Amino acid sequence: MRLTAYAKLMGVTPLTARRWFHAGQIEGAYQLPTGTIIVPDPPAPQAEPKENGITVIYARVSNSNRRLTDLEYQATRMAEFANAKGWTVDKIIKEVGSGLNDKRPKLISLLKSEEPIKRIIVEHRDRLTRFGFNYLELLAETQGFEIIVANATMDNDTDDLMTDFTAIITSFCARLYGKRRGKAKKAALVGELNVSD
Repeated sequence: MRLTAYAKLMGVTPLTARRWFHAGQIEGAYQLPTGTIIVPDPPAPQAEPKENGITVIYARVSNSNRRLTDLEYQATRMAEFANAKGWTVDKIIKEVGSGLNDKRPKLISLLKSEEPIKRIIVEHRDRLTRFGFNYLELLAETQGFEIIVANATMDNDTDDLMTDFTAIITSFCARLYGKRRGKAKKAALVGELNVSD
């Protein structure tokens, strides 16, 4: 650019800019044989660096009867929450399963993903897990991402709590009856071995 354009860009008079040129204070500036002083164009402003990692919304309900209503609304509310914070949502994960179930495939896939994560957004702590939330927060901190809970108040969803309570009872019953069956099989096997002797 010409020295006059440079002076305007810098907010000084052309005379001041000319003085800077002769003092060698304008890096890369040179004078043509015609006397015109040329100043290199300033570098284009660099774009803000993109955040390291993606923003993920994780929405969950306990049973499939609520898939079309609560699950969709939950995901929509969280997308609006993220937008209000100025975050671009890269992925929305919707899952049906108990908060007590530690084998939810979509959540496991997210946590094991090699794609860098910046933040995981959930509506309530129990959307991520009913128990052990602090362990997940510790994992997130260690891995360099954060878990954002949009609504930190306790979730008092009776249907979900009843579903989880039923899951606990079912799990305990299966273990109890499984042990009894195991004892009967063991006794039968020992009986067979004793007969063979």
